[in-house]
Amino acid sequence: MNPLRAYLLRFVPGLTEQEWAPLEAALRTERLARGAHFVQVGQYRPVLALVLSGALRLYYPRPDGEERTTYFFFENHLLGDYPSCLTGKPGQLNIQALTEAELLVFDYAVLRELYDRFPVYERFGRLVAEYHLLGTDARLTEQLLLSPEERYQVLLASGKTKILERIPQHLVANYLGITPVSLSRIRARVARGG
Repeated sequence: MNPLRAYLLRFVPGLTEQEWAPLEAALRTERLARGAHFVQVGQYRPVLALVLSGALRLYYPRPDGEERTTYFFFENHLLGDYPSCLTGKPGQLNIQALTEAELLVFDYAVLRELYDRFPVYERFGRLVAEYHLLGTDARLTEQLLLSPEERYQVLLASGKTKILERIPQHLVANYLGITPVSLSRIRARVARGG
């Protein structure tokens, strides 16, 4: 089964062949080299993609030159600059391949057209938006209310093992909003049980 269709079925199990066919026809594969960007700040790229292989990160560059990583994407994650897709304006975020990556890409305009043609896609869009809103709210709450050690403990308890197994430690630290040295100290304290 097509991986994007399997992804859609997680949200809308009743997707029919007739409903799937127009989206399937719009799909194309895109490969990214390690370090390449899928989207960058200032770019308007109204496309969405399902990760077939690889690891990517979403990050925001700050005026002082620092970067703030807010999310990681792995196989079977849907990604894109969704705010830019909705507003039609250049984006404020970067999505970068941390490894070689293969993506299944489609234009956001195709999805918008399918919203009008098939109610199942409107349902899918709403459910995915709700899913991402909850994830964004959880990340924001963690950053605002939890200490660095608590954020690390939440990451450990979350089941997001791919982050801990496949992402370089300096980027895990960046994701947690701490320095790599602080992460090393926190990891040592947690390993000691205190």
